[in-house]
Amino acid sequence: MHHREPAKDYTETDLTIHVFSVSAALVGVCLTVIGIFLVSHRLTHIKSMGEKLLAIDAFIFLSSCMLSYLYLKLRKKRRQHLLEKIAEEIFFLGLIMMAAICFLIVYEFI
Repeated sequence: MHHREPAKDYTETDLTIHVFSVSAALVGVCLTVIGIFLVSHRLTHIKSMGEKLLAIDAFIFLSSCMLSYLYLKLRKKRRQHLLEKIAEEIFFLGLIMMAAICFLIVYEFI
């Protein structure tokens, strides 16, 4: 049976803690921007699409946050590694989607 080095385990746990905390914060960012859409009258063209995309993005970050949390709670190394990979990939998907939404918002102001 192959065991990972303690330093590598510590680095992966440290990275997962960051993914967990940043994902949770980005859920709040998505919800804040949805609120801004609701009060903004200038963004009427992308308002409904932006709200829907941000709601989906908030769910993506929440999923990453939950998987990171499960990683920190599990004791089985095989499952930890799988959850870590999935949480990171979902996190990056959320970041890409957030960048696309920002592009839509900036494009509307131009």
